[in-house]
Amino acid sequence: MRKKISIIFLSVLGIIFISGCLEAEEQGNLYKAGMIVEGTIDSQPWNEKGYNGLLEIEEAFDVEVEVVENVQTEVEISKAVSDLVSSGTNLIFGHSSTFGEHFYRIATNYPDVHFVYFNGNYYSDNLTSMTFNSHAMGFFAGMLASEISTNNQVGIIAAYQWQPEIEGYYEGVKYQNPGTNVQMEFIYDWNDTNIAIQAYERMKANGVDVFYPAGDAFSEEVIKKASEDNLYALGFVSDQLKVEPNTVLTSTVQHVEQLYMLAAKQFNKGELEGEVLSFDFKDDYITMGEYSSEVPDYFREVLNKAIEKYKETGLLPNQY
Repeated sequence: MRKKISIIFLSVLGIIFISGCLEAEEQGNLYKAGMIVEGTIDSQPWNEKGYNGLLEIEEAFDVEVEVVENVQTEVEISKAVSDLVSSGTNLIFGHSSTFGEHFYRIATNYPDVHFVYFNGNYYSDNLTSMTFNSHAMGFFAGMLASEISTNNQVGIIAAYQWQPEIEGYYEGVKYQNPGTNVQMEFIYDWNDTNIAIQAYERMKANGVDVFYPAGDAFSEEVIKKASEDNLYALGFVSDQLKVEPNTVLTSTVQHVEQLYMLAAKQFNKGELEGEVLSFDFKDDYITMGEYSSEVPDYFREVLNKAIEKYKETGLLPNQY
């Protein structure tokens, strides 16, 4: 389904108000921005954050933006791109790693359009991948899970085995306490909440008392189950402390909405290169969310110091 978003003019003495007072961006290369998403913009936090980024582009650049939802097959992607380009779009975001290969195949057909997608390795002259270094966020989540676990049994429920945060989580757990066991389950789907809950139940039966649901579509449901069972969990992609304040220790937050604005600014100035760009704690595009009162003050300090040192040196605690 296609959604057109009306242009919002909020000008007072040349200033546009976006989450406070920011100067309007000067008109450059950007004429219209489009977003293609596999599901809907309100189906999961990852999609909502991308949509919010698109709205910020609309206001900051005073341009039209458009969303095409429920796009999954190669034929649907090709049609969505064709329709967007026909309507004047010259910056197109594919809101997941899925779009990388498809964009790579068709980007040469649209030399005046720049394509952006997330967390992949495909790139070309007019194709950019914006990638979160999620190994480090997994490491710090693992440190916290290992410290809090009283059973020395922690779990990670992930969508796919290739997710970098999985290895990071394992390393962080073992760094904090080599005696803590890490149980892993893979859903092989970003959206299958039922399978994720089944994985949760198996882990619970095996003594896991801290869970890291590394898939934003099912993380909230896993958190709620952990709350019912008086167990702990870590939030994923968004700050999920408010979902269950006594259950969520903290969250590993990816600020994808900020990458939308970064890409738009660079493209507008003619500075967006076709390459793989990596973002991490040092850029503040990944942060830890608010801590629960269940996390002891001393360990908050330990974790925050480790993150600051990582931002300064690029080294995780197990690499010192």
